[in-house]
Amino acid sequence: MTGAAAAPEPVMSTPVEPKDDAAARRKAANLKTALILLSIAVVFFVGIIASKYMGDPTTSISVIGAAVLLYLVVAIGRNLRK
Repeated sequence: MTGAAAAPEPVMSTPVEPKDDAAARRKAANLKTALILLSIAVVFFVGIIASKYMGDPTTSISVIGAAVLLYLVVAIGRNLRK
């Protein structure tokens, strides 16, 4: 087969992010997640302490339910965005 040119190898052109940019975005996302989970914990513990002073068991159940619901919304919401 003289005269037949060999086909060039395909070249993959995927953009590569610098490690600094990816690390900075990951750090920002981790910080945001930590702050959200911290706020859920603060709401939970402040609600429990407040319910002890109020003496109403309905209040403590409501606070625990709200904290669990907030955690689930955050956890599910983060997975839906991906």
